[in-house]
Amino acid sequence: MKFEQIVELKNVWVNFDGFVVLEGINLSIYPDDFLGIIGPNGGGKTTLLRVILGLINPSQGEVKVFGDTPVRARKFVGYVPQHSQFDFEFPISVWEVVLMGRYRHTGVFKKYTEKDYKVVKEALERVGMVNLKDRQVGKLSKGQQQRVLLARALVSEPKLLLLDEPTASVDVHMQTEFYELLDELKKKMPIVLVSHDIGAISVFVDKIACLNRKLFYHDSKEIKSEELIQIYGCPVELLAHGVPHRVLKKHEDKK
Repeated sequence: MKFEQIVELKNVWVNFDGFVVLEGINLSIYPDDFLGIIGPNGGGKTTLLRVILGLINPSQGEVKVFGDTPVRARKFVGYVPQHSQFDFEFPISVWEVVLMGRYRHTGVFKKYTEKDYKVVKEALERVGMVNLKDRQVGKLSKGQQQRVLLARALVSEPKLLLLDEPTASVDVHMQTEFYELLDELKKKMPIVLVSHDIGAISVFVDKIACLNRKLFYHDSKEIKSEELIQIYGCPVELLAHGVPHRVLKKHEDKK
């Protein structure tokens, strides 16, 4: 039995200066989803997240988040941006970065409360960073910095978590630890994870959507080889994890 969708996109188009970035997107996200969105660079993955957040208005189509407009529902959504979108050279501590995530509850000019500090400490404990709370964020490894950004998203107490390439430029060991952390978080909230790493996310997510301007989505983590060829524009050799374990045959070069 399906729950009522918390995010619904109907025939969503996004155009920038006459260039189509998203074309006819239809997507429903449910309360128990851990959805991975894969696709090539420039395929519209970040744009899709920004549409859900209400940061980009579609040229056409309808978007509902928790039954409301994305702008009004944004307070219920936690967002972890790409690593490059945050200035880690700014002289600020781990604690201060995470505390910023409480703005939506306190307002910019109001004092923090004991509850705010308690929520920040719990979030840092959850991501394994509480022992480094006084460290300047720029002195951390990339993997540790991503954990800090995740904690900042969690302190807003979201009902939906969006992550945009959270493990890009992070070493393999830290990637695995980060995905395992998300595997625990999915018990608390639905998660949408954008990545270009097909193999890694296929282990952890419950469903996979493929996006390259158009969205290919079948409400499962099964991906057809023909769809990958169409999305990436070249033959793709896919290793599928789990049971049954399946490897798609290598594609022959076309003459």
